[in-house]
Amino acid sequence: MFTQLNPPMPLHVLGKGDGLAVGMIDYGPEHSLIWVTAIDGTGELWCAPNAQVRMQKNWTAGRPENPLVTRSKADLKNRAEPCADCADLLVAKPA
Repeated sequence: MFTQLNPPMPLHVLGKGDGLAVGMIDYGPEHSLIWVTAIDGTGELWCAPNAQVRMQKNWTAGRPENPLVTRSKADLKNRAEPCADCADLLVAKPA
């Protein structure tokens, strides 16, 4: 079952970055939820399994940034090369 989230939820997909979840897919009791998330930094849409998704920090709700999110952001910042999922999509632009 696909559920459109209205409004979208701010999430962090580990290894991909912050984004807005626009939908959620539930395949049933034997499967993890899948979060359809638009990544802020790249505009990519990823269908991320529940175990790879964390809520963003929320000062008003008293929720600090999850340590896994902090580590994921540092890894993304320090990544010199594009990830294996994106490398074949990047092409040099002519001068």
